[in-house]
Amino acid sequence: MTDAVVIGAGPAGLMAAEELGKAGLSVLVADAMPSVGRKFLMAGKSGLNITKAEPKAAFLVAYGKQVPQALATALDAFRPDDVMAWAEGLGQPLFTGSTGRVFPKAMKASPLLRAWLVRLDSLGMALQTRWHWDGWQDDALAFSTPTGPVSLRPKVTVLALGGASWARLGANGQWARHLADHVAPFAPANMGFVVNWSAHMAPHMGSPLKSVALTAGDTTTRGELVISQRGIEGGGVYTVSRAMREGAALYVDLLPDWSLEKLRNALGKPRGKASMTNHLRKVLRFNPVQMALLSEFGRPFPDDLAPMIKALPIQHAGPRPMDEAISTAGGVRFDALTGDLMLKDRPGTFCAGEMLDWEAPTGGYLITACLATGRAAGRAAALHAGG
Repeated sequence: MTDAVVIGAGPAGLMAAEELGKAGLSVLVADAMPSVGRKFLMAGKSGLNITKAEPKAAFLVAYGKQVPQALATALDAFRPDDVMAWAEGLGQPLFTGSTGRVFPKAMKASPLLRAWLVRLDSLGMALQTRWHWDGWQDDALAFSTPTGPVSLRPKVTVLALGGASWARLGANGQWARHLADHVAPFAPANMGFVVNWSAHMAPHMGSPLKSVALTAGDTTTRGELVISQRGIEGGGVYTVSRAMREGAALYVDLLPDWSLEKLRNALGKPRGKASMTNHLRKVLRFNPVQMALLSEFGRPFPDDLAPMIKALPIQHAGPRPMDEAISTAGGVRFDALTGDLMLKDRPGTFCAGEMLDWEAPTGGYLITACLATGRAAGRAAALHAGG
């Protein structure tokens, strides 16, 4: 008999399996996809940002004003320094960027994942791919597999089924029907927004605006805004996307290092016969993308243009579709769980990772919380099983 079954082979599931294996339990990891960690590997294609090196209080702020206690407890037990030590223990040298973001020196997820799977294999983990979880039948876990239906009754189960974005990588949210009474509706998170551009923006598609300041509601960040044919995206947009999704207007400061007074003084210089566009290029050193964005949302230019440059209102038509989002909000509500992430109405079944109802920006917060909740669920499941 298998002691523990982990469903989902992303970061949360593999971390839960590691903790269960270290506790001496026999562990089976089942995943619906042909191979493991697909979203993890995709996240690493542009540089795997595994955590953010910053103080505990600042780190927790990224998860919202009211962090669920179970999530806060998991994060406190597996802090950024612990994430770094764990990755280095897998033979992956790290470096910390100027913003505190932490990356493997290899800048990829694949070397870390390979080393991790070797460790899990040494702990005796069994892995089954193309196993689709069909919920419970007579309190047994039911799977559709390439060789036919399988029913398992482990001592403990950890569900780490992911969110509802990137269906092609396995995160499609279909599992929610098996936990319908416990799931808050999914919503896109860390996503781009639709903008119906005018024709004059066509030459600027794909162009980034770097180090602008973006404000939505009470959230302000310095980051990148990328103009795409579909609208706006980029790290800065993702950071304020939660507030925007909830209805806050978006404002962009095109010159965040300039004070309003400095800006007014520069704009007040005589421009002679120069057009306003050429004047802005000369006295503000605006690049073509800054100028295009200001023209798109600022015309007709007011007499006092400085406040608009410091807070340019960006009109959009809402978020891009959920399957294009980096992550999702919604999922298993924390009030359906005990403090150690066990389903209250199904003793012995624990939940971890992005399937839980929490939300965080990119920048290491997502992966850290998946690892931390996977670790917490795995440890709690091992205790429940008597491991």
